[in-house]
Amino acid sequence: MTLINYFCFLFQEVKPLRSKLPQVGTTIFTVMTRMAQQHNAINLSQGFPDFDCPAALRERVSFYLNDRRNQYAPMTGVAELREQIALKVAQLYGCQADADQEITVTSGATEALFDAIQAVIGSGDEVIMFDPAYDSYDPAVQLAGGTPVHIPLTVPDYGIDWQALSDAINDRTRMIIINSPHNPSGSVLHRSDLDQLAELIRDRDILVLSDEVYEHMVFDGARHESVLSHPELRERSFAVFSFGKTYHATGWKAAYCVAPAALTAEFRKVHQFVTFTSTSFIQYAIADFMRDCPEHHLELPAFYQQKRDTFCSLIEPSRFTFTPSAGTYFQCVDFSAISDLTDMEFVTWLCQEHGVATIPLSPFYAHAPGSSIIRFCFCKDDSTLEQAAAILNKL
Repeated sequence: MTLINYFCFLFQEVKPLRSKLPQVGTTIFTVMTRMAQQHNAINLSQGFPDFDCPAALRERVSFYLNDRRNQYAPMTGVAELREQIALKVAQLYGCQADADQEITVTSGATEALFDAIQAVIGSGDEVIMFDPAYDSYDPAVQLAGGTPVHIPLTVPDYGIDWQALSDAINDRTRMIIINSPHNPSGSVLHRSDLDQLAELIRDRDILVLSDEVYEHMVFDGARHESVLSHPELRERSFAVFSFGKTYHATGWKAAYCVAPAALTAEFRKVHQFVTFTSTSFIQYAIADFMRDCPEHHLELPAFYQQKRDTFCSLIEPSRFTFTPSAGTYFQCVDFSAISDLTDMEFVTWLCQEHGVATIPLSPFYAHAPGSSIIRFCFCKDDSTLEQAAAILNKL
């Protein structure tokens, strides 16, 4: 290559990169947490506790970290952990899942959701999801070559519009994504909802992806209705759960998927090339904790209901209006009595001017309505909630 040709090569115009997700920006959780850090705000936006995971669990992590359990775990997950998961879903949901063929440990629930979508969705397939929807669903469908179909939940109860769902189903519908307890609204599905879903898809080749990461945060005496407890849906569903949510350890990115053997086989084909496996010593530690401390997840609904009740009581004097959430560790409120800003403008103002970070609901919609609803996270120490409420009550 001559010197002239070399310089021509160096300075030739670089073609712009063609994005596979041209409409996708930085997730709202990252945006608001960064804003909270920049303005030293109380962070009630991203869903992570500001208290630690159980001491007994941390002791098991330390034990296995120092017990030479630091190499690759099996691709499907540590056997002891999968066995404990099988026992748990049998006890809670009456589901007899095969630990070897139907349970897979993943690096977080977002990975499990992604794997399930990539495993079964292709070009021409439509995937129905309900808005406001967790923001990983739509991009995962697009990356698989599928078409996301968004149906708004009814307001103010954030329930499924069954007629709208029936109208949206066609021969291209391959999957329906449900999420209960629901992020971001805090609503929950009931047994009658699962029955209606089963009836709608009974004679169709449609799969279900059930996001159940907040399974142990259902309040006021209600119980979590899992697709695993519904024999008809169980046979066509991927059910996704989170250790991080249950054990106050979101940074561990530990989760699992339960699905029939045929679906699991396809799921694992993707999983092995996404993360292959998850952190080994954490898996051994969780297995021990599940065996020795089953009361933890059984007591979690009461623990988080107390957090919800505390937060709602603290902001009762404020000008926000709300109905206490039925599940999750999120509380939605209406700020229309305080401001006529958009939800994104309001949360920016609240963070930058008043020092409390929260999440707007509009980023969870494909076609955002004019909304005055924002979401607070109450999985915080009571002192944190008290500090935030003192500010919110002055608005």
